[in-house]
Amino acid sequence: MPIKLENVGIAVRDLDAAIAFFTDLGLSVVGRDTVSGEWTDTAVGLDGNHARIAMLETPAGDGRLELFEYLHPDAIETAPTLPNEIGMHRVAFSVDDLDEALAIAARHGCHPLRGVATYRDAYRLTYVRGPSGIIVMLAEELGKS
Repeated sequence: MPIKLENVGIAVRDLDAAIAFFTDLGLSVVGRDTVSGEWTDTAVGLDGNHARIAMLETPAGDGRLELFEYLHPDAIETAPTLPNEIGMHRVAFSVDDLDEALAIAARHGCHPLRGVATYRDAYRLTYVRGPSGIIVMLAEELGKS
């Protein structure tokens, strides 16, 4: 059976702020909607589900994020995840210029958890705390022409 990753869904506190962050990093919005009704209650498994959603895509079209802001029921605030917690961990992006990506993230108040590391002289990478506490990994491949 062929399988393909369709998207990663992330609930956010402020849809417009999250869209601004990810589009500044280079993703583009391919669709926005407000969803509710029986079909979404069934699909999501949550009665009274009503949300604003946006689908974002990488420039190459090979990765998508679905961001959603709950209108009903009320969103539940949780503590931001830690890198060693079980469950959804992070979303990762390769970037051409890590320093530029970090400058963009900083304009949104998003900063590395600790700093920038080098992995086996192959990547410079870091985790930043993105909008709504999302952990976002940014990685720049070294030696790439």
